[in-house]
Amino acid sequence: MTDTRATATAADRMDTLVGSLLLGGVLTSLGLIITGMVWHRLRTGTTMLDQTLVGHDVVQLLAADLAALGEGAVRPRLLVSLGIVALLLTPYLRVLASMLYFAFVEHDWKYTGFTAFVLLVLTYSLVLR
Repeated sequence: MTDTRATATAADRMDTLVGSLLLGGVLTSLGLIITGMVWHRLRTGTTMLDQTLVGHDVVQLLAADLAALGEGAVRPRLLVSLGIVALLLTPYLRVLASMLYFAFVEHDWKYTGFTAFVLLVLTYSLVLR
C-alpha cells in the first residue's frame, strides 16, 4: 500500500510540474505580447503591428531577439516576438520534462521512448524545418 501512495505522489508531482510549465509559459507569453501591444498602442496610436519575423525557425527568432536585447533595443515588437518564442517553446519544455520524468523517476523506458520520439518531432518542427 505504501508503494501505491509513493507512485501517486510522484504522479501528482509530475502533473504539478507539467501544469506549472504550461501555465507559466502561456502566462509569460501572454504578458509579453499584451505589454508589447499596449506599449505599441501608446507609442503609435494604432493597434496595427507591422512586424516581420526574423528567420525561419524558433532558434533564429530567439537568436535575433537575444541580440536585440543585448544591444539594449527593447521595443514593443521585441516584446511581442519574445512572447511568440515563449509560446512556441512551452510545449517543447513540457515534452522534455515528461521525457526526463519517465526516464529518471519512473524508469519507464517505453514511455521514455515515446516521449523522446515526440521530442524529436517537435525539435524538427521548431528548428530544422
